[in-house]
Amino acid sequence: MNIKIKLQRTEDLPYFLELNGFVVEDLGNDILRVQRDSELPVFLKISDNHIFYEVDLGNISEIISQDLLLKILDLNTEILPVSFGMDTSNPDDHRLVLVESRETEDMNDSELLSVFDALELAADRAESLFASVAK
Repeated sequence: MNIKIKLQRTEDLPYFLELNGFVVEDLGNDILRVQRDSELPVFLKISDNHIFYEVDLGNISEIISQDLLLKILDLNTEILPVSFGMDTSNPDDHRLVLVESRETEDMNDSELLSVFDALELAADRAESLFASVAK
């Protein structure tokens, strides 16, 4: 007989992430830097009932082209639920980023962890794209 029991409990976000192998650094102003193993860090901005996720992929001004932008937009359809965006907050350093946001009201552990997995897969896809452009 294979009977499954579903458990439900609540944990503090940083503690939960640490239990799941992440290193969490509180940067202040409701921003966390979260990293697992050798993956790129994910910056979480906690605001009201939302978590905003961002991964900085770097400045692409050296390789930017219309062809690259079209490929990035095309990849957006393949990397859902995350997407590529541009961080233009510094006019001298535009950054390509991966972004996602979630409501926190009824967030469960699987939903939270799946965003990190999606960000990791999307970063790998971006790395492959940049390698093909650099050739």
